[in-house]
Amino acid sequence: MSVPVLTIDGPSGSGKGTVARLLAQRLGWHLLDSGALYRIAALAAQRRDVDLNDAAGVAELAAHLNVRFVGEDETCVLLDGEDVSLLIRSEQAGEAASVVAAHPVVRDALLDFQRRFAQAPGLVADGRDMGTVVFPDAQVKIYLDASAEVRGERRYKQLNEKGLGANLAQIIHDIRRRDERDMQRPVAPLKAADDAHRIETSFLTVEQVLTECLTLMGV
Repeated sequence: MSVPVLTIDGPSGSGKGTVARLLAQRLGWHLLDSGALYRIAALAAQRRDVDLNDAAGVAELAAHLNVRFVGEDETCVLLDGEDVSLLIRSEQAGEAASVVAAHPVVRDALLDFQRRFAQAPGLVADGRDMGTVVFPDAQVKIYLDASAEVRGERRYKQLNEKGLGANLAQIIHDIRRRDERDMQRPVAPLKAADDAHRIETSFLTVEQVLTECLTLMGV
């Protein structure tokens, strides 16, 4: 692989999104939030009245998404020119993304799109199958994990800070259900790559996780 790639995989709420964004900033590299792509594909399907269980229909939309990641840290998401950054971060969007991500044809439709993010000077790729499927030859692979309870509390806090109503017990229930769906899907299931460095983040600060990641990279 001519462009250096760092993959960060893990379940929802493990901290991979925050860590990936901060690492990309510190390294001056590009950022790929692959989970956002599945959320966008689900949103596009819902807006066009395509059933999320219609694998072929969602895949057709996914293959022709008009989406751009803009802004200084590439976290502002434009779908057909509309800023949908907030829309795709809801719990409902996450559930919808998990449904469409289970379709092999949808994953195939987004594979090349994701790989095109690997551009100089480097890429930090955040997702669930970055190190196992999308970038199997990445120089450094990291897998973040945390208990469902800790991840639920983090998500609950995030939603409250954004002024979005949330129920902690329901969030934890949804996280466990999403984990099960993601881990048991037949194609690209959520799991650590054999050569990934596992980091348990339940009792670590973001800065501690960042330090460990940078150490693994030799920075």
